[in-house]
Amino acid sequence: MPNMMPNAMPNMMPMMMGKNAPMVGAQASPPMVPSGSFINSQGGNIVAVPVAEESYVENILRLNRGKMASFYMTYENNREWNAKIFRGIIEAAGRDHIIISDPSTGMRYLLLMLNLDYVTFDGPIQYEYPFEGGVVTNTTPMNNREEEI
Repeated sequence: MPNMMPNAMPNMMPMMMGKNAPMVGAQASPPMVPSGSFINSQGGNIVAVPVAEESYVENILRLNRGKMASFYMTYENNREWNAKIFRGIIEAAGRDHIIISDPSTGMRYLLLMLNLDYVTFDGPIQYEYPFEGGVVTNTTPMNNREEEI
């Protein structure tokens, strides 16, 4: 019975190789689906679009565009300096980079997020993120932990 397909393997499909010779055990590859989407029961792609922007470092930096900040960066395997602090005004931020300018020299720096350890600000920062159906900002009151206990 070499040409019979087993009934216990519904995902297996015969494939023809050469002259009408069935090959048992080959599977059809799944359709390509963009990241963050899923396939509905009819086989169509549904792309899930986020309802609100999530809280990422670049979004926090964008909210604070124009403010002075210090960027603490680490550069592995660098013999001259392993860590460096850049200070400047935030001009732009992307998923993988930050652009700052030094007001005293006019020099602009393109820094990679890959090397970023942390950022400090001289004053309050603008901050917001979605949380439990609402938005938490830097003006949202903090709960007193003693009241919750």
